[in-house]
Amino acid sequence: MKREQFFRHKFLPVTTIVLAIILLWYVFAIILNAPFQRDLDRRGNVSPTTLEFIGKTLAQPKPTLPAPHQVAQNVFENTFLRVPTSNRSLVYNAWVTLAPTAVGFAFGTILGVLFAVGIVHLVALDRSLMPWIIASQTIPILAIAPTIIVVFSALGIDGLIPKALISTYLSFFPVTVGMTKGLRSPEIMHLDLMRTYNASSWQTFWKLRVPASIPFLFTSMKVAIAASLVGTIVGELPTGAVAGIGAKLLAGSYYSQTIDIWAALVAGSVLAAVLVGIVSIAARIVDRSMGGRTA
Repeated sequence: MKREQFFRHKFLPVTTIVLAIILLWYVFAIILNAPFQRDLDRRGNVSPTTLEFIGKTLAQPKPTLPAPHQVAQNVFENTFLRVPTSNRSLVYNAWVTLAPTAVGFAFGTILGVLFAVGIVHLVALDRSLMPWIIASQTIPILAIAPTIIVVFSALGIDGLIPKALISTYLSFFPVTVGMTKGLRSPEIMHLDLMRTYNASSWQTFWKLRVPASIPFLFTSMKVAIAASLVGTIVGELPTGAVAGIGAKLLAGSYYSQTIDIWAALVAGSVLAAVLVGIVSIAARIVDRSMGGRTA
């Protein structure tokens, strides 16, 4: 019964959407690559049939939009057929991007939790800090990233720290908002009950507010880890990095290697899915340790 429900409610809808996306991808690949292929055929005085023409649009070495099978082949070759320490290996480049992402996510989570605790307990911080935190996210990351890189380069600091700082900038915001909402989630009746027990503010915080905030915290951490990855990739662009997913995207744009660009995007997406999955597993472990029941 569970297997049938999984097939009908999860596997079938997801598979249908994926197949629809792949079909649309092929259609747009043919449409976008057709002008260049038509020009090549005209110069070569070639008159291919419709099927031959479609086949050529899906097999160009530098297409405007690579076909899904071209991207899949590139991902397979650069993941499984290359030495993991090679600069062209997607595993190596994902690992280089992962380090500052993890550091930035850790700092962003700690900073977000500290901000949330201060906002919930201090009225002055609630009125003064929260508007600035919200305003900080209105500044485009593409404007901040080069500034941070230039300032740290002037101080003789490069490598992981500037990229981790950019990652922290993007990840602390969702944690701050989620944790603040979580710490404020206990009902007034429960807070009054703690007062009738003569509980101190510290006891109310640890025994009521923190447990109530855990689901909000992990939900915001899923957003934060993905934002951290985006911050690291953006931070790799202005540094002239020779490794990392951002460096792969930049190198692909320099040499018009669109297949490499899409393969790097797929690698980044897979890495983000893995990181979000790790946070989800951690959330389930913490939930069970706190006595939560599986849905």
